[in-house]
Amino acid sequence: MKKKLLTSLMIVSLAAVLAAGCGKKEPEVQEPEVTVTVESIPEEPEPVEEVEEEPEEEEIVDELPEGYIRSELTNLPIPEEIKDQRPIAVMVDNESLALPHFGIGEADIVYELMNSTLNGRITRMMVMMKDWGSIEQMGSIRSARPTNFFLAAEWNACLVHDGGPFYIDQYIARDYCCHFSGGFSRVNNGKATEYTEYIMKGDLEEKFAASSYSTDYDEYYPGTHYTFALPSAPNVLSETYTGYTKPATSVEFPFPHNSSAIKYNPETGLYEYSEYGKEHRDGEDDELLTFTNVIIQKCTFSQLDDNGYLIFNILAENMPGYYLTGGEAVDITWSKLAETDITRYYDGTGQQITLNTGKTYIAIVPDDNWDELVMK
Repeated sequence: MKKKLLTSLMIVSLAAVLAAGCGKKEPEVQEPEVTVTVESIPEEPEPVEEVEEEPEEEEIVDELPEGYIRSELTNLPIPEEIKDQRPIAVMVDNESLALPHFGIGEADIVYELMNSTLNGRITRMMVMMKDWGSIEQMGSIRSARPTNFFLAAEWNACLVHDGGPFYIDQYIARDYCCHFSGGFSRVNNGKATEYTEYIMKGDLEEKFAASSYSTDYDEYYPGTHYTFALPSAPNVLSETYTGYTKPATSVEFPFPHNSSAIKYNPETGLYEYSEYGKEHRDGEDDELLTFTNVIIQKCTFSQLDDNGYLIFNILAENMPGYYLTGGEAVDITWSKLAETDITRYYDGTGQQITLNTGKTYIAIVPDDNWDELVMK
């Protein structure tokens, strides 16, 4: 009996313990907080296009020696004291017997044009010079034609010649005309008399002093002719007319008697003049006749008589021509509307052309053999 009771108590006790164990709550285990930081990934920058900076244009400074200015004929330096001095235009014989020429290598501008329809259409030169006080010897001097008065007048220049046909008389009578005919120095050079007259030092000063003409520009001066690039500026044709120029390293002019020609020298940047099949050298100092600029004008003319005398119809509008410099050429047109008006030269856009600084050769080519002009 006691044994059963003891077993029952043990069972009851065990049940109580089990009940207590089942009813007890186990403590919660707290997991540690974890903070996650997400860093943003920077976007790759777009590639920056590198822009080449254009070099700053170098300022071109026009430096001149003290007491000098730029000539309106060439843009080359001249003494300031002759700023307003009018130039001279000298008629120079271009027959082979008259060679060598003297002093024309010092000229600012040289015109060459047919002097007669006879004798193979022989040409004569009209030589322009601003600083005529520096002349030692220039010539030989020959007669003028009507066209020369028109050309000299547009520069307000004094025309130096030795007579001419009576056709010039009406132009000598013009109020604008300044001219000296004959009476210059004679040089004993062993040639016929017509090849012996020259301007010698002091001749022009005496001529002006004995005349009513002013040595300076007068009221008929029409103003400056040309627009020039600075001496240190690039070639005006390459810079201004890219794609519109043509090669022009040599020209053969349709002047049968003289066989006048020019050839470009890339080493000097100048056009060298030749005639009668040989290069032209000055009798004064053996200087080669060269030019920076070449202007070629097509022009009609009128025959005046059977003796070969003529007049170019130099008063014209929108006539064709060429401007050459630096071994290149561009088509131009030219116009001169009155006897004292300036001949203006225009490019294909109607703008006046700009010349390179330096001396200029101008050829007046008859329209009836214009197509015989050879330019390469």
